[in-house]
Amino acid sequence: MNFRLLEAFHAVMISGSASRAAELLRVTQPAISRAVADLERTTGFPLFDRVRGRLVPTPEGQLFFKDVSTSFAGLDRLRMSAARIRDFGSGSIRVASLAALGSTLVPRAIRSFRNKHPDIAISLQITSSAQVRELIVSGQFEVGLAADEVDLSGVDHRVFSSARALCAVPPDHALARRKVIHAADLHGEPFLALAPEDQARGRMKAAFDIADVRPTIVVETPFSNTVCALALEGVGIGLVNPGATEGFAVRGLVLLPFEPAVHFKTYLLFRPDAQKAVLVKHFAAALLHARTVQPRTAGAAPATSTSTR
Repeated sequence: MNFRLLEAFHAVMISGSASRAAELLRVTQPAISRAVADLERTTGFPLFDRVRGRLVPTPEGQLFFKDVSTSFAGLDRLRMSAARIRDFGSGSIRVASLAALGSTLVPRAIRSFRNKHPDIAISLQITSSAQVRELIVSGQFEVGLAADEVDLSGVDHRVFSSARALCAVPPDHALARRKVIHAADLHGEPFLALAPEDQARGRMKAAFDIADVRPTIVVETPFSNTVCALALEGVGIGLVNPGATEGFAVRGLVLLPFEPAVHFKTYLLFRPDAQKAVLVKHFAAALLHARTVQPRTAGAAPATSTSTR
């Protein structure tokens, strides 16, 4: 089956029209139409219905697209592999992380890892926990850090940390003078909520329900560092993963303990065939060590602190 025909079909399906597919592949629209027609003759069934000049996928076309997409995902992995080998040689490791730790703890781990393995190239992807899992399950990445809302089936995993939530309070807010924020303090307050699927948000809601507290949700976002930024701007108050708070206190954000305790749980994920690899073991060790290392500050050397576990 001709790859050029499959490429044209794939482009039409992901772009939604022959004209946009032509733009993607930098060919003419008639060339796309001819390729689709040739592929239909090759497969022996219609891939699209022609409706007022538009290509509408048939049920057979949609079913065929699932297999074509799988093949193209494999090709994308081959391109990525070729690029890594071309640019860095055979030594590389691919890491995906949730945002809360991706710009704080993970860079510390990378620094530690590269001190021992300076010739190893690292690919780092910062994304949602759900996408981290998909990157691990699909085999595109070897190591991942994800929150506990992800489905752990199909991946090797271990508990990485359980960090107690902090309350992010605008510096000019009356509650900023407290030593501890209690659930009852947030009744009716403008509240910065995490995404509904976040398990930590569910634990927060349970704490509010027990105290019969109803904060007023003004912004909903999946990322704790975004909650910190919004709180610093005075938009509201939110509960955040302490791993995402680095650098905000020096900018004026007030971070206070919250009662009752709410925890953010994080898992270390591995591709099933990757955990025994030497580089993966060493990088996992660097991540575990990074939990105990404080962030660097201007003019100060690194120090150690208590683990977030």
